[in-house]
Amino acid sequence: MVAPVLEASHVFCCPNRVRGVLSWSPGPAGLLAFGTSCSVVIYDPQKRVVVTNLNGHSARVNCVQWICKQDGSPSTELVSGGSDNQVIHWEIENNQLLKALSLQGHAGPVYAVHAIYQRGSAGAALHSLVVSASSDSTVRLWSKKDSEVTCLQTLDFGNGFALALSLFFLPNTDVPVLACGDDDCRINLFVQQNNQFQKVLFLCGHEDWIRGVEWAAFGQDLFLASCSQDCLIRIWRLYIKSTSSETQDDNIRLKENTFTIENESDKITFAVTLETVLAGHENWVNAVHWQPSFYKDGVLQQPVRLLSASMDKTMILWAPDEDSGVWLEQREWTPEIVISGHYDSVQDLLWDPEGEFIITAGTDQTTRLFAPWKRKDQSQVTWHEIARPQIHGYDLKCLAMINRFQFVSGADEKVLRVFSAPRNFVENFCAISGQSVSHVLCDQDSNLPEGATVPALGLSNKAVYQGDIAAQPSDEDELLTSTGSEYHQVAFQPALLTEPPIEDHLLQNTLWPEVQKLYGHGYEIFCVTCNNSKTLLASACKAAKKEHAAIILWNTTSWKQVQSLVFHSLTITQMAFSPNDKFLLAVSRDRTWSLWKRQDTVSPDFDPIFSLFAFTNKVTSVHSRIIWSCDWSPDGKYFFTGSRDKKVVAWGVCDSSDDCTEHSVGPCSSVLDVGGAVTAVSVCPVLSPSQRYVVAVGLECGKICLYSWKKTDQVPEINDWTCCIETNQSQSHTLAIKKLCWKNCKGKAGESDEEGTEWMHFASCGEDHTVKIYRVNRCAL
Repeated sequence: MVAPVLEASHVFCCPNRVRGVLSWSPGPAGLLAFGTSCSVVIYDPQKRVVVTNLNGHSARVNCVQWICKQDGSPSTELVSGGSDNQVIHWEIENNQLLKALSLQGHAGPVYAVHAIYQRGSAGAALHSLVVSASSDSTVRLWSKKDSEVTCLQTLDFGNGFALALSLFFLPNTDVPVLACGDDDCRINLFVQQNNQFQKVLFLCGHEDWIRGVEWAAFGQDLFLASCSQDCLIRIWRLYIKSTSSETQDDNIRLKENTFTIENESDKITFAVTLETVLAGHENWVNAVHWQPSFYKDGVLQQPVRLLSASMDKTMILWAPDEDSGVWLEQREWTPEIVISGHYDSVQDLLWDPEGEFIITAGTDQTTRLFAPWKRKDQSQVTWHEIARPQIHGYDLKCLAMINRFQFVSGADEKVLRVFSAPRNFVENFCAISGQSVSHVLCDQDSNLPEGATVPALGLSNKAVYQGDIAAQPSDEDELLTSTGSEYHQVAFQPALLTEPPIEDHLLQNTLWPEVQKLYGHGYEIFCVTCNNSKTLLASACKAAKKEHAAIILWNTTSWKQVQSLVFHSLTITQMAFSPNDKFLLAVSRDRTWSLWKRQDTVSPDFDPIFSLFAFTNKVTSVHSRIIWSCDWSPDGKYFFTGSRDKKVVAWGVCDSSDDCTEHSVGPCSSVLDVGGAVTAVSVCPVLSPSQRYVVAVGLECGKICLYSWKKTDQVPEINDWTCCIETNQSQSHTLAIKKLCWKNCKGKAGESDEEGTEWMHFASCGEDHTVKIYRVNRCAL
């Protein structure tokens, strides 16, 4: 099999924060499907890798459901519903998308779906019966046969809403039964008769909105589990009512709700009774799921176990006691290592200087660090979130690395914050990524803090040193000694990890201490960058006037302001230092760029001074819309700009030996029209085998295109751009790309030395909550 030229080797994301957005295919090798922003992600929990992305929705995915096969084999089809008012039926083959069909008809967002396989009449092939609920107060039933989709029926709920759905077959029949949990605290049961679903019963008992319903078969009976915002779980039993005449007796009987159906000219009466009520949660119960059935020795087994999840931040596994039959909580839980990521737009990302981890910032108000997990007994390397250095109170916008274990972040506030890695992080990073602690810490200060914690009502991560860490009292000791007025300031507890941390540890024990705040901007920070020698930091904030659109330069040793560079009239969107640090490039919302040249100082003790070297204005600017991104060629001769006007332009030549006070730097390439608004540009630090510059271009639609460029010295320039490769639908992001960043080729990124010369890596992040690492075959460019 020929290796692909471009592949997404690692993906970081997490499910949308809505109920019903995650589904696990039954079976020992079952795949996990969940919605991330507008995409459905297929994840292999055993290999701990994302298998593929299913992109087709144009708005948030609200619900996902695998269609379970009756023989217990792995599912190959699933359905999803989104805020784009559509349901999509996906068909998977060899872990890749085979076919996608859109089911359109709802007039509002779809937030509940379910599906089963139904037999046709006279031995016809199986077809999919799909049910979906929407905020348009309707439930629609669909039939999918081959590539044809038919809307069988629309159930109108008037002014109400169906919030949860579950389909199954009545006992000893092929007649589907649909349970709908409503906002009127009732569960409506519908049964298919003459190809139409008819309401046969409603079940009362819950005292608030129904949030989840699910059927399961136990012998000849069906059990329906329902959960509600009243904090309770109810289990209902549906069974065939005996036709024999019953004698009157004095025994206490549960109230029966009955209904009769016709099945192949026979009339069958069913009864529904309340089996039990489970009270264990202290807040809304959002979901209930029966343990999936499985085959053992050729016999289908259905374990009597129920899992519930609640707003009280707990999950409970319920099972009836073997002796008494009373349902009790099962308390055997072991957290596993799973995929994680941002749950909102990812605004910025950077590789560390050695290319061994990436750090990201997002509007979910967190900074996250991802690194490879290298296990001694396995050749496969998987990437995981190993630290959450900053958990903030403002949306984070930008990042800059000062050195390998120090970074600066900017958020929707006027302050820049500087963070340094604590000792516990460095030790865990080395243990997880298979490096020597002494080698990594060889040039670090011996007095590193152990970790960090956030004080009550504070926003700043405070350093925790060895002497600050006290032994945590046991729960019993705390009850005996506490007066109720103490508050434990130090929540951090160091732990030596050999595998990626779980969520609890990430939240509490992976913060980095804040070492400096930088004040000077008048509005929210928008972009920040550091020069290649790590001595100067440049930052800019949101601006609507020239005086606020200044670039502030900071000394990274003293953290004092060095200079303020004023030129642009609107927000500066991105800045970049040239590889030799002689130039600083800035692009802006005002559709222009400015180039600042570093002046030679008398003594190295003095801070460098920058002066305006070249710029564009409304006449000379090639771009007609906001310029979102810029980057330098690795030799520093040229720089590239990308704009909302769909254009990418190369500019140059930039000669640092030119001492003229005013210098004209113009376009030196033809204008590349990429067909969509450009939101990110990044130039590979290594030339292609044909000695051409490789430019990665990220678009507003989520696609990434790789182009190569070489100056042809023709007037005008023609045929200087070549399109190398574009991401396909599953590799692309679903919303705008916010940042592209190539890995320093000196690093390994978890790959072997032999592979490192052939493959290059770059990372991307976007508004679709996703971070991806791609690898590119250099020889194919």
